[in-house]
Amino acid sequence: MSEGGTADVVVLGAGIVGVSAALAARQRGLSVRLIDRREPGDETSYGNAGVLSSGSIFPLNKPSLFSALPHYLGNRHAALRWDPLWAARNAGWLVRFLANATPSRVKPRAIALHGLIETSLMLHRDWIVRADATARLRETGWLKAWRSDGAAAAKAEQALLAEYGIRSEVLDRQAISALEPGIVPAYRSGLLHTQTASVDSPGGVTKAYARMFAGSGGQIVQSEIRAIAPETDGWRALLASGAISARHVVVALGPWSAELLRPLGYRVPLAFERGYHQEFKPNPARRLSRPIHDADGSFVLTPMEIGIRVTSGVELTARDAPSSFAQLETVVPLARGVVEFGEAAGPVWRGARPTLPDSLPMIGQAPRHAGLWLAFGHQHIGFTTGPATGAAIAAMIAGAPPPFDVAPFSPGRYL
Repeated sequence: MSEGGTADVVVLGAGIVGVSAALAARQRGLSVRLIDRREPGDETSYGNAGVLSSGSIFPLNKPSLFSALPHYLGNRHAALRWDPLWAARNAGWLVRFLANATPSRVKPRAIALHGLIETSLMLHRDWIVRADATARLRETGWLKAWRSDGAAAAKAEQALLAEYGIRSEVLDRQAISALEPGIVPAYRSGLLHTQTASVDSPGGVTKAYARMFAGSGGQIVQSEIRAIAPETDGWRALLASGAISARHVVVALGPWSAELLRPLGYRVPLAFERGYHQEFKPNPARRLSRPIHDADGSFVLTPMEIGIRVTSGVELTARDAPSSFAQLETVVPLARGVVEFGEAAGPVWRGARPTLPDSLPMIGQAPRHAGLWLAFGHQHIGFTTGPATGAAIAAMIAGAPPPFDVAPFSPGRYL
C-alpha cells in the first residue's frame, strides 16, 4: 500500500532528535508523520553510551585540543584516528574546526550548549516517566576517572563546570572504590558528575518516546526517503512507498541530512565522528553502577540492558568508509582491567555522529525556504540534546518562543 495524504508536519529521521521533534509537535496539536527507513532508535541513536550529560557543555574543539594534536598526528591514539585521504579532501572543514578552538570562541558556545542541555535534561526526565520507561533511568551520575594523578585536572574541570552552576565531586582512589566496589582499583582520581543521569538502552528510550508519539495520534511510516520538494503551500516528501505533503518538513536525518538538502542548493559543511561499541556479558558479582569515562584510556564503560558496553574514541573519515576496529581492539583489554566481563554479547556496532565546524547543531528554519526546518549536527551529545532540539523546532513551527536561546544554532551561520 502506497503512502499518501497530508499532514501539518513531516519529520524525516526517527533517531532521538526526530522522534523528539515529532512528539513535541504532536503535543502542540499538530498532525505529524515520522518517517525513517528503519524503526525508531535503530541508527545512530542506538549506539551511544546512554549518558544524559549535564556537563557536556564544552565543545571538542577547545584550546586544549592544540596541545593534544602532536599525540594524534601519529594516528595511533585511542582517542582519535583519522583518514589522511579524508583529511586532504576536507582540509577546509578541518581549518574551520580548528579556528573555533580559540579561547574567545569557547565560552559563547558553552553558554549555548548549557541552555540546550539544561532544557533537554528536564524534558528527558519528564518524558521518560510519561513513556513508562523509568526503569531504564539511573540517577547515579557518571564518573570521569584518571589512572594517572588526575587530581589537578579533576579540580580544574570542576571549577569550570561550577562557573555554569553544574555540580560535581572530586574523588580519590578510596572514594572511587566506595562508589564502585565492583571494579578493580585502577583509578587514582575521579570527577563524579552528580547532576548527570544515564539509561540502560538509548535505543529503548527512543523507542519508548516513539510509542508515546504514536499513542498520542502520531503516525510512524517506515520507508526509504528519496527527496523533498517545495510545493505552493508547503512540502512534498518523496518516499519509496509514495509521497506525503505537509506544511512543514523537519530534516533530522543526522549524518544523512546534508545529501538530502544538496538538491535544494544547500552545501552543509558536515563531517562525521564515527564511533564503535561492543557489548559483553557482565559478571553479576562485579556490578557497574554508572558509566565511567576512562580519561587516560579514551573509552567509556557503561552498564546496559544486555551487558557492559565499551565505546571507543572518534574516527574521522568518510561516513560510509570500511570499518576499522583498531581503536576498539586497543581499549577492550584496558576495559577488562577495570571491570570483569565475559565474552561478547553481540557484534561490533559502528555509527557516524554528524559534526559541524563549530560543534553546535543546526536548529531552526532553513534560510531560503519557508517551512523547511533543520535539526542535525549534534556530534557526540545527540542523545542528551534530542528532546530540547525537538521542543524548539515544534515551538518555532507553532509560532511560539523556543524553550532556550536558539540563535547560536541558526542554520544561517553556514547556509
